[in-house]
Amino acid sequence: MRIDLHTHSDHSDGTDTPGDLIRAAEAAGLDVVALTDHDTAAGWPQAAAAAAEVGITFVPGMEISTMFGAASVHLLGYLLDPAYPPLVSELSKVLVGRNSRVPTICAQLQEVGVVVSEEDVMRCSGAAAATGRPHVADAMVAAGIVASREEAFAAYLNPGRPGYVRRYAAPLEEAIELVAGAGGVSVIAHPWGRSRALTEEALAGLRARGLGGIEVDHQEHSLRTRDALRAIARNLDLVVTGSSDHHGTGKVNHDLGCNTTDPREYERLLALAATSARSTGNGGVPDSGSAG
Repeated sequence: MRIDLHTHSDHSDGTDTPGDLIRAAEAAGLDVVALTDHDTAAGWPQAAAAAAEVGITFVPGMEISTMFGAASVHLLGYLLDPAYPPLVSELSKVLVGRNSRVPTICAQLQEVGVVVSEEDVMRCSGAAAATGRPHVADAMVAAGIVASREEAFAAYLNPGRPGYVRRYAAPLEEAIELVAGAGGVSVIAHPWGRSRALTEEALAGLRARGLGGIEVDHQEHSLRTRDALRAIARNLDLVVTGSSDHHGTGKVNHDLGCNTTDPREYERLLALAATSARSTGNGGVPDSGSAG
């Protein structure tokens, strides 16, 4: 069984519709796929319908923007109730933060001679629940300013660059508790991809707050990093996941299924989610096709 638990559609910063993403996952030989758009569940119905059509298992999820101290951390929440009021309230603040910084980004870029308008960015964001830096990058590509999203981020949009603007993100500890309250299970995405703030001691503290797992097999992790994180997961009894972090054409070298989750770890994840759902009355089980 081939399982990919981290993908994005055009409802956040991917380029495929949720349905096309699921059909591409089936064509890539995946049996289980999660849609984890940033801070939104808007793509779940379309993805679930496509999964039922092609006969693979769909796992509803989202990637929540959080902060751990001064470090940006992405938290994957699976099988949670997206209508859980405290979660809805927090995600609303995150999405407002995403949208509200676009005018400032555009203004700062114009100060260094890069002319991209809010209208240009909105045309690129399409069906996304919120507009963010990837859509600014897409507008820059469309205008011929840069050749790719990667170049836009490296030259203009990463921290320290002229177009970077901080925004609100949920405190990581609180986000973990929100996912649990919504009947789901949480996994930290690519924990050592961009920062080493999440030490084993820090992860132990988050485990005590309800963290379920860490994403070990990811394109941003070297083999040595993966080995170290796998050892930490064993020490702390955390679920180990592996995923593509697929964004369609929005991110290179992240093909569907390039990293996968061991079926035994997937079963552990489902068991944690089932326990959470029973204790809260929220959440649920994945929609299964023939692979279920």
